[in-house]
Formats: sequence, structure tokens, C-alpha cells
Amino acid sequence: MNARGQAPQRPARLSRLLPRLIVAAGLTTYILWRSHPRAVLAAAAGADWRPMAFAVLLVLVDRALMAYRWVVLLCTVDRARRPPLGALMRIFFVSTFVGTFLPASVGGDAVRAFSLSRENVSGGDAVASVFMDRILGVASLLLMALVGLPLVRGTAASTPIVSALAAAGGLCLLTLLLIFSRRAGRVAASVLERLPFTVVRDLGHRVLASVRKYSAYPRQLINVLICSIAVQALRIVQAYYLGRGLGIEAPLTIYFAFVPLILMVMLLPVTFNGIGTSQAAFVWFFARAGVDAAPAFALSVLFVALGIVGNLPGGILYAFGQSRPDDDRVRS
Repeated sequence: MNARGQAPQRPARLSRLLPRLIVAAGLTTYILWRSHPRAVLAAAAGADWRPMAFAVLLVLVDRALMAYRWVVLLCTVDRARRPPLGALMRIFFVSTFVGTFLPASVGGDAVRAFSLSRENVSGGDAVASVFMDRILGVASLLLMALVGLPLVRGTAASTPIVSALAAAGGLCLLTLLLIFSRRAGRVAASVLERLPFTVVRDLGHRVLASVRKYSAYPRQLINVLICSIAVQALRIVQAYYLGRGLGIEAPLTIYFAFVPLILMVMLLPVTFNGIGTSQAAFVWFFARAGVDAAPAFALSVLFVALGIVGNLPGGILYAFGQSRPDDDRVRS
């Protein structure tokens, strides 16, 4: 029941989620049909589990790095207001688990920011830490893509690829200007003043002020960027070993060229956890390297499943973690 004694409008929430469910199911079904289901099942049935087991071990490493880089980004929060490490780890892993069932990574980011704001951290600092974590992740994908694309002849000239790289580069450049340029900060503040609703404007100004705090922490930003590059490299190697298990003979250079771009596609908030978009991206990109659609589709499913496996520790914490004291008071 809400404050007015009315039941939550669950049908309305479901209606907002339904289009993404339809897109995920429809796109996945279409790509599976184009890849020939029997061929996909044959590719999966003949898989070698040994390289795949190594890929699972690498997931544990990349999740640890992801948690570490977010903790580093909390450098702008006063030490007296910063939650203990255990609470931060719980917030991070639970939010990644919950984000598995929400549109792309946007839902998980929102859960993380909201949970952090409940731990005596200002809403502006909470949103800014998650925003910077996401932006530096995009920057690392961009750098990895720029390094990998020249390894595959003719791919860099593709219009969709160039457009995606340009959009990612523009977003990263805009963020750098917001952090380090006072003029850009003033322009952003003036734009925020034109937004409707006082609550939205106030939140925007608080987040902008929190983002600009990072200008005093260039060393921490570089540290997080290096960790983000390491995370992307680990994901590329994970995909490579999954491909090896499926018998895909493409060299590691192909994965370095394509996986960063596929990860950019998976970030689009149109489905859940990249389901559907990842299948389309894997099949489309790996076809340019001569990989058949069936093993490419199987690789996409395993890659998404591997990400879900990496989120399972958050599910355990969510299921068996201690409840918050204020939650207990509400129940009583």
C-alpha cells in the first residue's frame, strides 16, 4: 500500500517492461531462426567444457576489479560519511544481481545509486560515483575498440561501427569537459535551469557538483580507467575461451576487434541484460570473420550466461544478507 492507502500500480509497471520483454524475445527468436536451431544445438552439444571452465574463473577476477574501481570512485565522499567496505561490497554485488533482471545495466546502476544514498551518502555523490564508473567503462571499451579494429581489415570503415565509436567518444569528451572545464560546468548549469520541476533541477545541480569534484582526483580517475581496461581485456579473453570451447577457430585478434563493440551494443537499454541485442551483435560481427551463425549464436548465449554466473554472488547476498535496521522497524 502507498501513502494514500492505494495498492501499487503493478499493471502499469508491467506495461512499461513489456516492450523490452517483447524486443528481447522477438530478437532472440529471430536470430535463432536465422542461425538454424538444430545447428546451434549441435554446436553447443559438442562444446569442450575445459576452456569454458577457465572463462568462469576469469569472471571472478573481473567482478573483483569492477567492485574495486567503484570503491576508488568514492574518493569524493568524506571519509566520515563513507560506508564500511562490507556494506559497499554488498551494495555492489546485490545491484549487479538485481540488474540482471532490469533493462541493460541502467537498472542495476539505479539500484546501486539508490542503495548507496541510503547509507548516509548524498544522492549527488551516489549518482556521480555510478555515472563515472559507467563513463570510464565506456572509455575503456572505446580504447579497446580503437586498438582492436585495425587488426581486422575493412571493419573500421563500417558506418555503424564508426557511428558507435563517435557517439562513445563524444560522450567521454563531454564528461571530461564537465569535470575539468569551468566554462562547460557553467553551460551545463544553465541548461539544468531550463529543466521542468524544481526537484529535477535540484538533483541535476547536485549531481553536476559531485561530478566536478573529480577534478581534484586525477590519479584516482586514471587508476579506475586502467582497471576498466583490464576488465574489458578479461571479458575479451573470456569470450575467446568460450569460443574455443565451441570449436570456433577465430584468432584472439578477432575477439579484441569485435567484443568491445558487442559490449557497447549490450549497454543499450532496450532489453534485459543484453538478451537479443547480444545475439544479433555476435552473429553480425563474427560473420565478418567467417564464423558461421550457429556457433556465433551459441557463443552469444554462453557469454550472456557467463555474465549471469558472475552476478550470482549478489543473489546469495540478496537472499541471505542481513536486513537493514530501519526495515526491521517498519515491519514491527
